[in-house]
Amino acid sequence: MREWLKHLREAAELSQDEVAKQAGISQSYYAAIETGERGDKLPVPTAKKIADVLRFDWQQFYSE
Repeated sequence: MREWLKHLREAAELSQDEVAKQAGISQSYYAAIETGERGDKLPVPTAKKIADVLRFDWQQFYSE
């Protein structure tokens, strides 16, 4: 579970669906990223899109 990602999303007062739409990905894919099911092979462009929406350094995905 990526608690830090969930915390950032909740602090931004966004739902998983809202983040996903703004990042151009499906809600189910975003949910899998947030729970850690899809993270070890997260493509850099996807990481950057999510980071842009939630305003954090995209490299945080790879420094866990």
